[in-house]
Amino acid sequence: MSRFYRFMLNFYIAVALVCLFLTSPAYSLSILDTQIPEDNLFKLGIEKMQHGSYPEAIQDFTEAIKLKNDFAPAYSNRCLAYLQLADYQNAIANCNQALKFMPNNVEAYLNRGLAYYRQGDYQAAIADNNQFILLKPNDFRAYYNRGLAHAMLGNHQQAISDYNLALTNISQSSSLLKADVYNDRGLAHFELLDLKAAMLDFSEAIRLNPNNYRAYYNRGCACGRSGDPSCAVKDFTESLKLNPINAQAYLNRGIAYHQLGHEQAAIADLQKAVEYFAQQGEAKTSEKTFLLLKSLQQQLSFLSEIALVECGGQL
Repeated sequence: MSRFYRFMLNFYIAVALVCLFLTSPAYSLSILDTQIPEDNLFKLGIEKMQHGSYPEAIQDFTEAIKLKNDFAPAYSNRCLAYLQLADYQNAIANCNQALKFMPNNVEAYLNRGLAYYRQGDYQAAIADNNQFILLKPNDFRAYYNRGLAHAMLGNHQQAISDYNLALTNISQSSSLLKADVYNDRGLAHFELLDLKAAMLDFSEAIRLNPNNYRAYYNRGCACGRSGDPSCAVKDFTESLKLNPINAQAYLNRGIAYHQLGHEQAAIADLQKAVEYFAQQGEAKTSEKTFLLLKSLQQQLSFLSEIALVECGGQL
């Protein structure tokens, strides 16, 4: 059973990453207000980035670079646009060019680090975040990103240290971002089997962001690991209210219901999990969940047969 909980928590580490990085500032360099052609194209690209029109922004940055080959801010923002489109190779190539022409471009280090992270090159991601921190030591983003990379490498204690630094440097008004950091610090504590600290962090994430379905879900996993299936059911239910197509939450709530002896509720949840896993392209997980479902149904059928025999004997 712990294998299911571990799978689920690893899944939600990934989801927490996307949420934070998608809400990070799209750019940090000032927009140039001049009549120079390449600067006008650069400004148009920035405006399109702000509206989520990333392919069009890339075209504008490309035209600006044609006019000025060493235009570092255009390379840096084109890197970010490719990053938003999940084109990590082009993102890295453009950040490389930005750093070639502007070695102290902190945003290029941050964005290239994220591209490396999403490619699974966690050591390279850590190296870029280290460079960012050397240049800008009071920005929480690099500490948080480095913590996530350490977590993926299994260095959970180092991850916690970085999350602590992120919380020290983050704005006190950034409740949603702080909630993500607490959520991921909770995951690191969970991996270290410090379930009390994990639950405190998940609870703080929920306090800061009551709509954080990941934190409810993760706290439910911690409840389950702590041997409290009633608490687990409650938190998985809250998570499903906020994200009703979460197959993993149905799976884990079904297991918790089974532990409580609520077999029909368990079967209903496992059926939902099978359905949503299949819809989301998780064929192997759907198949494993289906086998778990069939096993539970067979056990109930067997117990029902025994009960009928015993009733007949008493008659």
